[in-house]
Amino acid sequence: MGPKTRHKKHQGKSARARQDSAAALEPGQGTPTQSKPMKNKEYRRLLRPLHAELVAVQEWVKASGAKICVVFEGRDTAGKGGVIKAITERVSPRVFRVVALPAPTEREKTQMYVQRYLPHLPAGGEVVIFDRSWYNRAGVERVMGFCTEEDSRHFLQLVPAVERAIVESGVILLKYWLEVSEEQQTARLQSRIDDPRKIWKLSDLDLQSYSRWYDYSRARDEMFRFTDTGWAPWYVADNDDKKRGRLNIISHLLSKIPYEPLEGHDITLPARQKPDGYRVTTPPLHWIPTPY
Repeated sequence: MGPKTRHKKHQGKSARARQDSAAALEPGQGTPTQSKPMKNKEYRRLLRPLHAELVAVQEWVKASGAKICVVFEGRDTAGKGGVIKAITERVSPRVFRVVALPAPTEREKTQMYVQRYLPHLPAGGEVVIFDRSWYNRAGVERVMGFCTEEDSRHFLQLVPAVERAIVESGVILLKYWLEVSEEQQTARLQSRIDDPRKIWKLSDLDLQSYSRWYDYSRARDEMFRFTDTGWAPWYVADNDDKKRGRLNIISHLLSKIPYEPLEGHDITLPARQKPDGYRVTTPPLHWIPTPY
């Protein structure tokens, strides 16, 4: 059974049922457990056909002019970057565009809150992936005091109508919350401290946020309560095992997009031209050393 057939098969279970079963799991208190972390060899084997399906999505989006917007949210170290990298690894950045906005400028702070996000929404033939999104106002900004409680409440009341307008404009809007346990968050932050290759991922804000676990839990729960709608539901993904999480998210993402599989093509390389008198020369180019 090919990946496309498999994804269609699981569409019978309602989105609400899938979401309820995931959202009911509090991290560290009943989160799904796997017998063993997935090995990299198995992960790469299972990821390969999903990558092929993502290429099919890409070609369908280009041909149909579809507009897809994917939002990834979660606590620090939830694995948003790794999921996005797995999704975009084999597709064109001209079609799959990743948006990760920095802190707002002084001018942007005076605008309507969602205004700076709107220009980044997809046009026809694009897939836009938000690595954090307008939901900053319901999460980090609220918990860390970067906005007032009134600002956050106003946002939560407003955003369902904004998302309804986005969906009614023809955008396929998918929102994912990546859930991670307290133990995994601690391990991943410690890994960033210990590994010089990862230290750039560690910010002062990460350290401040670490101690506010239950403040983030309360903010997340209220965000779900206000913004989990029929037209833009939240999908919750357990990402304690990053490899399984990535595979599950990509599989689910594919199931929510009405793309068509790629048609097979018989492609033959053309004959290469004759040298026509060309001779290989050894010009004094600046070749790099070859220590490996």
